[in-house]
Amino acid sequence: MASFFDEISRNRIKSFLLLVVFFLLFTGVIFVLTLFLGLGIYGLIIAAPIVAIYALIAYFMGGRVVLAISGAQKADPKQYHYLYDIVEGMALASQIKMPDIYIINDQNPNAFATGRDKKHASIAVTTGLLAIMDKRELQGVIAHEMSHVADNDIKFMLIAVVFAGVIGLVAALFRGLFFFGGFRGGGRNAGLIELIALAIGLLAPLFALLLRLAISRRREYMADANGGRITRDPQSLASALVKIRDYTKTPQARPVARANDMTASLYFANPLRGSSVVNLFSTHPPIDDRIKKLQQMY
Repeated sequence: MASFFDEISRNRIKSFLLLVVFFLLFTGVIFVLTLFLGLGIYGLIIAAPIVAIYALIAYFMGGRVVLAISGAQKADPKQYHYLYDIVEGMALASQIKMPDIYIINDQNPNAFATGRDKKHASIAVTTGLLAIMDKRELQGVIAHEMSHVADNDIKFMLIAVVFAGVIGLVAALFRGLFFFGGFRGGGRNAGLIELIALAIGLLAPLFALLLRLAISRRREYMADANGGRITRDPQSLASALVKIRDYTKTPQARPVARANDMTASLYFANPLRGSSVVNLFSTHPPIDDRIKKLQQMY
């Protein structure tokens, strides 16, 4: 059996290493871009403020955009007083400011946390989650989401999304310049640089996607462990996952209507169809693995 702290430490290290790999990929892509365009150091000087502006917009606006895309509405404190009580209790246990609470009118049992930092965070839950969870299970789910806030996962994943977005844009630029002309490099290595640029244009978005999904899966394992630590009741979180797993097997099961590929990794469980998708391309770890790890914790 694993303790909460062993599981948290293990996943924190793996997440950090994945982010380092992500940063190295990002740096390599930008470096090759400057060679490809023949800009040298000037390319890096031009790229830095563009990437910084992109990151700042995503940082300050990302949370509100996610809530709007998801159709989340501010929860009425009177109607959802029991939810407010649970979130307040978990915020106190996590020693962070109470996040804003939102409701998504969707029968799929799910939840997510978003925002730019611990002081500007929001937790959204679906009506489907409230319908099937008892108090202990709901506390487990909220504790999981609260740990995303407390561990700065919302900021962590934002960095991954920004890196992936920039890599995708640069890769598209490489493909456009390669196929429509625009290479300005010269010298004996021009052909090699072109070949590397084409490889980046074709493969870098895939590698960026795989890294972003791998980071997401690591953070989910860590949030499970932290959620169990906060409540001191990992079995209630495991029970919530069992209910969600069982829901996906029912005839009335539907994906979260307004979830998409960019927001899917934020959710407590995979909100999209495709539980049969190969784990390498999944936003979340296999739900049975999460249940098993929680059941073995103490």
